[in-house]
Amino acid sequence: MLKGFKDFLLRGNVVELAVAVVIGAAFTAVVTAFTDSFLTPLIGLVAGGGGMGGTVTVDGQVFAYGAFLSQVVTFVLTAAVVYFVVVVPLQEVAERRRRGVEAGPAAPTEAELLAEIRDLLRAQQGAPGGPGTPVR
Repeated sequence: MLKGFKDFLLRGNVVELAVAVVIGAAFTAVVTAFTDSFLTPLIGLVAGGGGMGGTVTVDGQVFAYGAFLSQVVTFVLTAAVVYFVVVVPLQEVAERRRRGVEAGPAAPTEAELLAEIRDLLRAQQGAPGGPGTPVR
């Protein structure tokens, strides 16, 4: 049972997904720090809201529109980077494959598949002889 779990975790897609999540979280932290450190104070200067980054008070209720604007800019920056760094290159690779410029992953030949099936059957039956051993 643990071997199957280990195989699942070490499969390429799972590892790539984990790396993508970690990189995405780190990138989001960078963009958030940028908006908190530079954008919110800039909005505060322009809007006259001081350190709060743009607020309006109506009947004692504070509306922090500067914080909302900062989050909108954070979202737009994150989406732009994901689009230009991930989506556009993947679309270009897919287009090249459609045109035939870049070959996709090579499929195994029929002989390779049959040899693999033979070797798996031998391994299941406990028969001597490894890959490449002639069948009698």
